[in-house]
Amino acid sequence: MDNETQTTAAATSNSSAFSFISKGWREVRNSADADLQLMKDRANSFKNLAASVDREIENLIQSAAPTFSVPVIRQSSEIDFMKKLQPKISEFRRVYSAPEISRRVMEKWGPRAKLGIDLSRIRSAMVAEVDENEAEDMDGIIDVTKVRKGRRAWFREEGQFGDWEPIRALKTRLSEFEKKNSSVEIFGGFKNSEFVEKVKSSLKAIYTEPQESKEVPPLDVPELLAYLVRQSGAFLDQLGVRRDICDKIVESLCSKRKNQLVWRSLAAGEPPTVDNDKINDELDLRVASVLQSTGHCYEGGFWTDFVKHDVSDGKRHVAIVTTASLPWMTGTAVNPLFRAAYLAKSAKQKVTLLVPWLCRSDQELVYPNNLTFSSPEEQENYIHNWLEERVGFKADFKISFYPGKFSKERRSIIPAGDTSQFIPSKDADIAILEEPEHLNWYHHGKRWTDKFNHVVGIVHTNYLEYIKREKNGALQAFLVKHINNLVIRAYCHKVLRLSAATQDLPKSVICNVHGVNPKFLKIGERVAEERELGQQAFSKGAYFLGKMVWAKGYKELIDLLAKHKNDLDGFNLDVYGNGEDAHEVQSTAKRLDLNLNFLKGRDHADDSLHGYKVFINPSVSDVLCTATAEALAMGKFVVCADHPSNEFFRSFPNCLTYKTSDDFVAKVKEALANEPQPLTPEQRYNLSWEAATRRFIEYSELDRVLNNEDKSAKFRSNEKIIAKSVSMPSFSEMVDGGLAFSHYCFTGNEFLRLCTGAIPGTRDYDKQHSKDLHLLPPQVENPIYGW
Repeated sequence: MDNETQTTAAATSNSSAFSFISKGWREVRNSADADLQLMKDRANSFKNLAASVDREIENLIQSAAPTFSVPVIRQSSEIDFMKKLQPKISEFRRVYSAPEISRRVMEKWGPRAKLGIDLSRIRSAMVAEVDENEAEDMDGIIDVTKVRKGRRAWFREEGQFGDWEPIRALKTRLSEFEKKNSSVEIFGGFKNSEFVEKVKSSLKAIYTEPQESKEVPPLDVPELLAYLVRQSGAFLDQLGVRRDICDKIVESLCSKRKNQLVWRSLAAGEPPTVDNDKINDELDLRVASVLQSTGHCYEGGFWTDFVKHDVSDGKRHVAIVTTASLPWMTGTAVNPLFRAAYLAKSAKQKVTLLVPWLCRSDQELVYPNNLTFSSPEEQENYIHNWLEERVGFKADFKISFYPGKFSKERRSIIPAGDTSQFIPSKDADIAILEEPEHLNWYHHGKRWTDKFNHVVGIVHTNYLEYIKREKNGALQAFLVKHINNLVIRAYCHKVLRLSAATQDLPKSVICNVHGVNPKFLKIGERVAEERELGQQAFSKGAYFLGKMVWAKGYKELIDLLAKHKNDLDGFNLDVYGNGEDAHEVQSTAKRLDLNLNFLKGRDHADDSLHGYKVFINPSVSDVLCTATAEALAMGKFVVCADHPSNEFFRSFPNCLTYKTSDDFVAKVKEALANEPQPLTPEQRYNLSWEAATRRFIEYSELDRVLNNEDKSAKFRSNEKIIAKSVSMPSFSEMVDGGLAFSHYCFTGNEFLRLCTGAIPGTRDYDKQHSKDLHLLPPQVENPIYGW
């Protein structure tokens, strides 16, 4: 009975033990599945996180990397952080994103996997329930209470799972990352402001100049469109499309390049501002780089001639071509003469002044006091003597002559024949065209920009203002405006406008490049000394001086005085001048009973004019009145209109500008009641020809040319020079060449020349010019068609 009871109790105990084992096994297996799923999710999570961070780092570096050359920037220590971070992220990604991990885990722990339990490890846990001897026979009874406490089991798959290297690495890495609490703590530094500031400060180190690439990426569509629009700018301007619209189109197409320039500015420690010039330069560099990488070399087109002056004697040659000459006292005769003297004074370049030669009959019409010359040498001596008396030094430059004819209708001298041929090819280096539109209206010969390396035009006269005063003036002004645009584009590299009163021309900038005769500055200094000694410097009132033609301010003057005759009661004005409209002007003033005293014209530096205190100049047709500058230099008050032509003079305290006729009266009374202020040394210098020459050299880009810096814009990329003019064609230059060719064909036809107002027989010089200048006899040709 006892044996039977013990046997029954043992069986019950065994059954109960195996029941607990079965139940415990299910719990262990479920727990293991949950753990494995958690491990799988963590592995996938870190895999995705590593890939995301890796992409962010790559994007950060790639976005900073330039697609074109930039200046070399010094490396800093912060770049080591970025260099070390990317390999670690890549290693992390490689370890935890290995496809073998997920595949092998799923294969080994799927439903069909065979599992073995090493029960011998829990044998000691069962001694409380079963006899030690019986436990040796059963070899596998589990202490369920201890299993529940530890919830831990050792798994073995055919004796090799515990030795699997990827799982051990995974556990180690997971432990390390669990200590960090979350991925935000690990990578939160990317969003931390301190880190961002460090990245910003490291831009100089990140944005370094790349190594020279063997392959240059081709131009994309926006770059091609931007380059086409920019090159077509001058052509679109002819069609009425404003330049600022073209600039905006180019800027929008180059938005990517603009962002890169902003990065470059930040890296260089400069303000992140990018103007149109920078965008255009980088676009030119980009196109030149692509063309050069293909081995292409642009050698000129149908219109272009690159055979130009070669500087072999070490000195540059400057040829100044003008439309008038002394003794005609006009701005285009006097100012180019002073410019030649002060350019030659530096002795850095040889200077030639090319002036028109008139036959005796035309000299009698143009030159004052019946002064004429029998030979060019005689006139050359006269010009040199007149100049040296005023500048106080010997002007070492050459004076040459070209044939010209005087037009009574236009009151100007028109060149006869090809003016450019009177500059020898060996001296054809730099050309300065005084009044370039005037010189080229009927020019039929060599293109200036083909013969000379650099051609600068200086606009003296507001022709549109004069033409509008004539019959059918609006139509004529419209035609002349476009003809001026055409000849400027065809024959000049750079154009300087003395003031904004002139026509807005292609390739032009506004700058006053004229000075005053040094004699006027000396007069001003003497007046200031007399005033310091308590002497009376000015004993007379107001005066006006200018060529007596209606367009030179006489119409405005008579209108103002007639309107305010009562307001200016007792005001007397002396008027000095000669001209074609002298009789009509004087008759009108007499009829209106104006207090005007008309006197013969004279030099502004004449002693009889020193005692006047106020110079009145109401003209609005001038571009930059030389007489106004001379009056200011002599220390006088100047009353002039609030007009773009007087913009340069506004900074002088003695310049009183008016906007209305009532304001004119107030300014005249103010000037008569007060004493002018003495000029400061800086103000005297700004009026001098030394300052004017410095401004001219700067704004005409002559300093770059004289220093043998090729305009064409040699770009430096990756320590490699890229010459724009040679590497790539210019659509604008091709259009300019086409316009020059069309103009050459047009001016070659005598019938068309006569239709547009040319003087008959000026397509070439005549026999008298040939005799006076010792030229070859002119060619005999069809007098009408001139083919």
